[in-house]
Amino acid sequence: MAWSETWTFFDGAWHEGNPPILGPRSHGFWLASSVFDGARIFEGVAPDLDAHAARLVRSAETIGLRCPVEAARIVELTLEGARKFAPGTALYVKPMVWGEGEKGSAILPDPDDSRFLLCLFAAPMPAPGPSSITLSPYRRPSIECMPTDAKAGCLYPNNARALREARARGFDNALLRDLLGNIAETTTANIFMAKDGVVFTPAPNGAFLNGITRQRVIALLRAAGVSVVETSLTYADFAGADEIFSSGNYSKVMPVTRIDDRDLQPGPLYARARAAYWDFAHSR
Repeated sequence: MAWSETWTFFDGAWHEGNPPILGPRSHGFWLASSVFDGARIFEGVAPDLDAHAARLVRSAETIGLRCPVEAARIVELTLEGARKFAPGTALYVKPMVWGEGEKGSAILPDPDDSRFLLCLFAAPMPAPGPSSITLSPYRRPSIECMPTDAKAGCLYPNNARALREARARGFDNALLRDLLGNIAETTTANIFMAKDGVVFTPAPNGAFLNGITRQRVIALLRAAGVSVVETSLTYADFAGADEIFSSGNYSKVMPVTRIDDRDLQPGPLYARARAAYWDFAHSR
């Protein structure tokens, strides 16, 4: 595979490309004790970089690891690494922590043998465009089943199979329900809908990660006087919505233009959310 330009900080040095990191006895490779986070650098800004770094540290603790690098140092390393790319290059920022050794039992990672890396790679910001969704037959686990309060790598194969199934039916993405049947998120982002001038979004209930960009969009809309309601939502609510849009670190704020066989237009509340986020990002 031809990777985009990539720089990775590991073991005290920067490495170009995709360096080999894990061995067959590495706990994170064998038993999925790994967490990561994602931040963005684009148009000369890095919104909420500190929050993403802090969440990595919390995610590590949630699954029994101990991040060997403080959040403030992760921010410093990110800005250092960004200078290795041509000015203006849009970057994805991916710090990771995984268990290397085991403690007492093969199942338990050793928190004192946790490893860290920081990977930055070129990734153009997607432009808003046509995007279709449908309902996935797969569901998000509850916090009693999986570490849904961490950005843990073990959670993503479930979303990947939902995305694969939706694309096999001709859709770009899918809405997943929680175990109670309420909408949780899409396979790749948090989800919003608008009806009669009010924005609605699933209330965080332990079934999905309460995204940093999600929280930022809610705060920005409310500051602008928009009513945002966090509540339980069904697929029927989304099927009858006036607007649907998503928020996530990779693409930030994006419109949904079709749900099943019903076409939608990018609406005014989506436009306000996206514009408010861009204004926020550049104000910092």
